[in-house]
Amino acid sequence: MLTQEISSPETMEQAIREAGIIPFFHSGITGYSIRDLTAPGYWFDDGEDTLGPWDWKIDCLMSGDIAYGKFLYGGKAAFATVPFYRELMILRRATTEPDKSGLQIMAQLEKQDSITIKEVRALLDVRKGQADAAMSKLMHQCRVVTGAIERVYRGPEQTYSGWQVSYFCKPETLFDGIIDLHTDHTPEESLEFLVDHISRLTDGTATRKQITKVLR
Repeated sequence: MLTQEISSPETMEQAIREAGIIPFFHSGITGYSIRDLTAPGYWFDDGEDTLGPWDWKIDCLMSGDIAYGKFLYGGKAAFATVPFYRELMILRRATTEPDKSGLQIMAQLEKQDSITIKEVRALLDVRKGQADAAMSKLMHQCRVVTGAIERVYRGPEQTYSGWQVSYFCKPETLFDGIIDLHTDHTPEESLEFLVDHISRLTDGTATRKQITKVLR
């Protein structure tokens, strides 16, 4: 079972590395999420005066070898170190295809390293919700990942209250030189690799149905 309690950016990064791949919010598997591992008083919506993991994810991304995006549990936020993200990429890219909007975004990312939701809205000429949905689908397909997040400071005193701007890019761009998709693993083998790994993380208490639901 995962043991790292989260109470700082450093312990959050340690928890992600211990897990290899882990959802941000409750996953349906007890003890298997950043939320579950966060110490009392540090979760950002518990009424405490802290942004906790919501803010600390920025520091974790700056490590350079941690993926963050909506790629687990049907499109929910998650983290993964490069080796585990690569296995998910093998699985997802073999079983999904970008739609028309996705192809437009990917074509734009061939011209520039990263893109924001504001730029996606302009590119597709859609509302924010539609742009978010298009980007979420690409993240779930492991074709796009969050490359960087900037804190936004507002008002005369330049106050930071948790508002952030995300920049999205291709995994190959973010992890240039440290991710290699050339592997002998088939999509089926990558799935089994991830299922076995999560089963071990949870000491075998999670059922295959629960695990595959997280990986869907």
